[in-house]
Amino acid sequence: ILATSLTGVTDEHAIGKAFTESLPFTALLTVFFSVVAVIIDQQLFSPIIQFVLQASEHAQLSLFYIFNGLLSSISDNVFVGTIYINEAKAAMESGAITLKQYELLAVAINTGTNLPSVATPNGQAAFLFLLTSALAPLIRLSYGRMVWMALPYTLVLTLVGLLCVEFTLAPVTEWFMQMGWIATL
Repeated sequence: ILATSLTGVTDEHAIGKAFTESLPFTALLTVFFSVVAVIIDQQLFSPIIQFVLQASEHAQLSLFYIFNGLLSSISDNVFVGTIYINEAKAAMESGAITLKQYELLAVAINTGTNLPSVATPNGQAAFLFLLTSALAPLIRLSYGRMVWMALPYTLVLTLVGLLCVEFTLAPVTEWFMQMGWIATL
């Protein structure tokens, strides 16, 4: 809007045409926000959170990664990550987990929220925008076709991410702390 108005186009009808393409995507984001509000209000993730927090500290990392990946694949990854980070923070504030464990969980949650879902249309806003654009029918792009095309990418990212969370997250974090590259509170 700013760039358009600075080039001399100030008529609201001319500016409004720029938003036509994004209306389906904006509607989809509104639905996602509504779904997240219901999830938080109804505490629908609580059973998963409780299950994960009852596992050993090491197992919590992989479990959060896996559950975040699954839920991020069918919803928007940012919203799922927000819910899980809030729940992990609440667990830390209540004393259920330590600050050090919370920091490791935050990395596992962010990794699990992003890597497994990065190639799924629900996981990435750019894919959803493409899928809801006028270009999708022209290139015969359907939801199923997009998922199928992205499947190898999704599987590789998911497995490599899980292996890194399982085997390298804690030791490399500890090594970085010893080197002074990262600090904890």
